[in-house]
Amino acid sequence: MGNAGTGARDRDRDTEGRARNARPRDGLGRPLPYGASGVERQPEGVVRTPEETVAEAQALLDAGKPFHAHEVFEDAWKSGPEAERTLWRGLAQLAVGLTHSARGNVTGGARLLRRGAGAVEEWAAGSGERSPYGMDVEGLARWARELAGRVEGGAGTVTARTEAPRLRGAR
Repeated sequence: MGNAGTGARDRDRDTEGRARNARPRDGLGRPLPYGASGVERQPEGVVRTPEETVAEAQALLDAGKPFHAHEVFEDAWKSGPEAERTLWRGLAQLAVGLTHSARGNVTGGARLLRRGAGAVEEWAAGSGERSPYGMDVEGLARWARELAGRVEGGAGTVTARTEAPRLRGAR
């Protein structure tokens, strides 16, 4: 009876019965109405090598789909070694920060960009690794803080595709 009279639909479930939102989404991950055409979703729970993660996330960032890149980083964060979780979580936060900035959420975008920058720097300091899997950690942190400052400074909504970082170095 839980949804009776509310107009809410039953929760979407995957083949194993876990709750999964099946609503279509736009390129920035915003839910669209059921039946609308959206962009293809990233499958959840995919185990990739770190190199595959970086390459797939970069392709999504280049396509202006930072929300979807975040899902790729989230898979690495959840399935990778414990010692790398802060790195992958920080990269996911950078992608979500770009997502929110592109959606016009100034406060949330800037906050997540800075949080992600801090996380990747914290991981680099703790591990001693400055270029994990060829990624430019210092450059990513610099990019994130610069974008956060521009967004807060009144740059307005940013375009995800043109603001996307290069994970392995400057454009």
